[in-house]
Amino acid sequence: LTDGASALYGSDAIAGVVNLRLKEAREGGGASVTYGQYFTNVETARGERDEEDGRAVTVSAWQGFGLGSDGFLTLSAEYSDRDPTSRSDYDPRPAANGAITGRFGDPKVEQWSVFANAGKPLNADWEAYGWAGYQERDSSSAAFPRLSDNPNNVPSIYPNGFLPKIAINSQDLSAASGVRGTLAGWDADFSLVYGRNALDFRTEDSLNATYGADSLTSFDSGGLTYDQLVFGADFTRQFEVGLDGGPLNFAWGLEARKETYKIDAGQPESWNRGPLGTNTALAGGAQGFPGFQPSNEVDEDRDAVALYADVEIPLTEKLTVEGALRVEDYSDFGDAQTGKFAARYDFSPNFALRGSVSTGFRAPSLQQSFFTSTSSVVQDGGFVETGTFPATSEVASVLGARPLKAETSTNYTLGAVVRLGNFDLTIDAYRIEIENQIVLSELINRSFSPQVAGLLDPLGVQAARFFLNGVTTETEGVDIVGRYRLRTETAGDWDFTVAANVNDVSVTKFPTSTSVLNPAPTLFSRQRILTIEEGTPDTKVSASADWSLGRWGATARATYYASVLQPGSVPANDYSTGDKTTIDLEGRFQITDRVGLAIGVDNVFDEYPDFVPANLNNNGVLGFPYYSPFGFNGRYGYARLNVRW
Repeated sequence: LTDGASALYGSDAIAGVVNLRLKEAREGGGASVTYGQYFTNVETARGERDEEDGRAVTVSAWQGFGLGSDGFLTLSAEYSDRDPTSRSDYDPRPAANGAITGRFGDPKVEQWSVFANAGKPLNADWEAYGWAGYQERDSSSAAFPRLSDNPNNVPSIYPNGFLPKIAINSQDLSAASGVRGTLAGWDADFSLVYGRNALDFRTEDSLNATYGADSLTSFDSGGLTYDQLVFGADFTRQFEVGLDGGPLNFAWGLEARKETYKIDAGQPESWNRGPLGTNTALAGGAQGFPGFQPSNEVDEDRDAVALYADVEIPLTEKLTVEGALRVEDYSDFGDAQTGKFAARYDFSPNFALRGSVSTGFRAPSLQQSFFTSTSSVVQDGGFVETGTFPATSEVASVLGARPLKAETSTNYTLGAVVRLGNFDLTIDAYRIEIENQIVLSELINRSFSPQVAGLLDPLGVQAARFFLNGVTTETEGVDIVGRYRLRTETAGDWDFTVAANVNDVSVTKFPTSTSVLNPAPTLFSRQRILTIEEGTPDTKVSASADWSLGRWGATARATYYASVLQPGSVPANDYSTGDKTTIDLEGRFQITDRVGLAIGVDNVFDEYPDFVPANLNNNGVLGFPYYSPFGFNGRYGYARLNVRW
């Protein structure tokens, strides 16, 4: 669905939903091996170089099994290993000796996953189904480099300086079970779904300067855990009510959900101040990513229940209208009601108009309400040790935070559908207004005032930020998708697709300070406003051609991205990605009926966003705008072998 769907699917479906269909196979199987890497010329503000990095290997396989005479079990597994990339500029600082000291790019990632999907009829009317998946991922990202002359370096440990790494072990578990069938004339579906994500942080190749030469170099920095348990009951039925367009479709259901969020503290050395801690010039905690402190620990949960109903009425053979209503109640934020009205008129089999009006509601997530940490945040080309605090914390309250409220939205869409033989065209205009949007505040630096410094210095941070409400945005845009299919006897089969999005985002209201401090810090200003308004492309156009003939096939794709602004705290520190177009090519050959080979290159012409100006990159780390919508890694080549049986 490409229009507002909160009334059916809940708070996060402001712009629509995507349906993922799982493979249901009783037999057969397949496997795939993919190898790729970047081979690129990197041109930054202070020089250029050739890079061959980001080597990636992915191996996957699936197999279908029968469960008795009428059930199925489909198993799949995947393993991938990807090396890091680095697109940093040369470091101009004297202690760097002209070297590249940072690592700005993709992290090193190794992950594996398994998944099972099963279903089996219980009788003529009911079927049991279920799926379960587990993924474990180890990643390592680089923090900002500490050179040999950095006051927070210990030369006896790192005589040449060091580059801290943030290592994250992520574990994802999901499982569902349910039954579906007919009940008193209704198609019914009862389900129970559980999901869990756990993140364990380690700070490696680092030190705690306040321990001097006795510092550890690797730290357990704590972890995050999020659990969700959802029960759902969904019912659908058709009613013959004598309408010219056919039967009336009615659906209703209920949902009950429990969420849990936890923050666990790291080992003391990852966050505390050691024997040299009386020296206020030294930063406490592990450099790069100080661990979560006992004061950061959280163990929170909430419950939510929802009831929805949807009716689709074919008033005539040409006119269909739809209405939906959803009522939700959260244990921490109260209740809300959302609704939707939609209509479609088919003037002919070749042309139709459609439109909708809907409202949405999104309660603050537990993470937005309770997350707290200390980390290095980029500001105007440098990094600032920043504390992220809950809106209800003492420091955030003094700086002007208030308890978070729910977001609300209103969505309008109007579209046309054209079908002329092998040509399809859809045009959809939309307008989305989000009120009380939850955003991060500006960085409130200790240099703002002695009062702010007095708040932050005991916490060991240079700046503070927190989530807050109060932003209203209006997004207007048009999505256009055209597709043409051409079938020939000698030149093969062709599929041409062109998709375009043009949009405009405006911040029409933003929060003002309610701090008790005088002067009061600015909570939301040009940097945050411009990030929302100009931090994504206002125009994106993609065109692709897919061709096949016998055992051969090929795909070509061009994608245009309008320039994106990466704003600084003042206009002089702004920079942009520039208007860019990338070209992707892939060729395929079916070696046998069961074995296929594909070779491709993404970003054939090695396109990059405009580099960060040297005067805004005083340590060389940020070679390119990290707001770039197509990344900043350059040309990528790959080969893929597929086998099926």
